[in-house]
Amino acid sequence: MSPSQDIVVRAITEDDKAEWIRALNTGFLRPSETWSEQELKDRTAHIVPARTLGAFDGDRCVATFRSFPQRLTVVGGGAVPADAISNVTVSPTHRRRGLLTRMMAEDLTAAKDRGDVVATLIAAEYPIYGRYGFGPATRTTEWTIDVPRTGLDPRWSGPADGGRIDLVDGADVRKLGPELHERLRRAQPGAVDRDERWWRLNTGERGIVSSWTEPFYAVYRSAAGEVQGLASYESDDHWHDKQPHNTADVNWLIATTPAAERALWHFLCSIDWITKVKTGWRAPDDLLPDFFPDPRAARVTAQADWLWVRILDVVRALEARTYAGTGTLVLEVVDGWGSPRSSGVESGGRFAAGRYRLDAGPDGASCVPTSEDGDLVLDVADLAALWLGDESAVRLAALGRVGEQRKGAAAVADALLRTSRRPWCPDLF
Repeated sequence: MSPSQDIVVRAITEDDKAEWIRALNTGFLRPSETWSEQELKDRTAHIVPARTLGAFDGDRCVATFRSFPQRLTVVGGGAVPADAISNVTVSPTHRRRGLLTRMMAEDLTAAKDRGDVVATLIAAEYPIYGRYGFGPATRTTEWTIDVPRTGLDPRWSGPADGGRIDLVDGADVRKLGPELHERLRRAQPGAVDRDERWWRLNTGERGIVSSWTEPFYAVYRSAAGEVQGLASYESDDHWHDKQPHNTADVNWLIATTPAAERALWHFLCSIDWITKVKTGWRAPDDLLPDFFPDPRAARVTAQADWLWVRILDVVRALEARTYAGTGTLVLEVVDGWGSPRSSGVESGGRFAAGRYRLDAGPDGASCVPTSEDGDLVLDVADLAALWLGDESAVRLAALGRVGEQRKGAAAVADALLRTSRRPWCPDLF
């Protein structure tokens, strides 16, 4: 085995793409694929070599890392530029050699230099990313709906509000979906933008999908004809004693109004032969269970952390969001990643460490570096958990993760930072 210093971490070239994809499949335990030159071009067109890193042991790629530009919605509807991280793998032959740390340091340094406010990722494993300053900023819940138990009227034939639901195809979704999702993104803290490729990939357009089974798509239009909701779902085919017991699996469902949400869930629960509906990943405070006369018909089957955030610019992050209350906090942010223990990597502490005075109110916020004594001392990862409004400073103080230097400061932080509805990221990336 080669020593770590002989392994080169660098941005890939166009000629490296096939080898990089092979390493990516190895890291995710997926079978290798043989593509024609045109297939490779089509399926890697979204990969920007300058933002795609590989660790090379000789000519063989043994670790992968990719980032891309993203817009993340914050509390109040503003958006900040984010460095979205994906496709992170290390081959099993090259674990524990600091390769991820080297790739992460290179990418986050470039993101900071570009002016990105945060970095984001969806963590496949919980313990990995906290050490790089990432904290879970949104969570997600999946329900399984026992349709006969819901108490919904089995004679339902459509929304009672004058709206309507129609089945459409993938081409319709590519036309209707982007504008609908952008309206949702602007209103939903924690949501991220979707590019054209997302819609092509998730509707099976030829060229970028190797195999595809067309799902069903349902669109909700209001009485005025406005598209307010879309859902993608599939169904199995399970019968027992000559009775159908089919399950509808929801791939995704987005809506900009509660009426659209209610109508789409009611529609899914009204389809003949469907006795269970799996909701897919939803906001943890989703309205879904209470759409039913018997909310217990929707049983929580999974809960998890979802979007992880790494704050790169504390001032811009705190000034970008809005605040319902008025108050002042001095935050002492600890950002110790990249200490001398981290294989000689330059200290990541320059990203966020310091004391910051936040003066916030409904009319705006000011955040400036300060030499004042801190009211709260917290790690940058815990600041990320608080930033979008999901976590409680009082709770983190009870866990010993926030140090309260001024009595009552954690409660002040909660009054400023927490939101009435929880943040949610509908996307996996």
